[in-house]
Amino acid sequence: MLHVVDDEEVMRDSLAWLARSRKIAVSTYDSGEKFFASLEKETRYSPEGDCVLLDVRMPGLSGTTLFDSLIAKQLTKRFPVIFLTGHGDVPMAVDTLKRGAFDFFEKPFNDNKLMDRVEEALKQSRHEGAIAVVKMRLNTLSAREREVLDLILLGKMNKVIADQLGISMRTVEVHRAHIFDKMQVKTAVELAGLLK
Repeated sequence: MLHVVDDEEVMRDSLAWLARSRKIAVSTYDSGEKFFASLEKETRYSPEGDCVLLDVRMPGLSGTTLFDSLIAKQLTKRFPVIFLTGHGDVPMAVDTLKRGAFDFFEKPFNDNKLMDRVEEALKQSRHEGAIAVVKMRLNTLSAREREVLDLILLGKMNKVIADQLGISMRTVEVHRAHIFDKMQVKTAVELAGLLK
């Protein structure tokens, strides 16, 4: 999902049209406050990834202040930020890029170059989302399931795992079933691929 945050309606409409021409889902916000309020409600990653096109200068919550808030909440990987400005300067661009902005475009910009960067940001966000989902699933495992998981990943058979942990083979089978269920995989190969 592309999130366009700009106080100019014409710019929001133009960017939304550009995004849709590339089959990118888009939401628009006329203020940093409205975008930030939407973040408070949203707790999941969009399967297609997220990217924020953010105007630097807006009344109220400015783009740079909103960016600072995303940094403080450690959301800049989930929501890569591409700054748009008609008033940019080189030091501002360098500063935002050093602090983790994905890119910085000065208005007027090349539509295709901007949308290419949006697609790259969405790809990065999808990757970060996949990592976050795996971490979330791993956090649902018990300590014993984590031990069994580590041995499964080493290619150990149930009997070997049972002997090594001093538990019955049936208990290992139960743990293995729980691990596969919680990690949403069907085979050890799939599990290894998920955790590589």
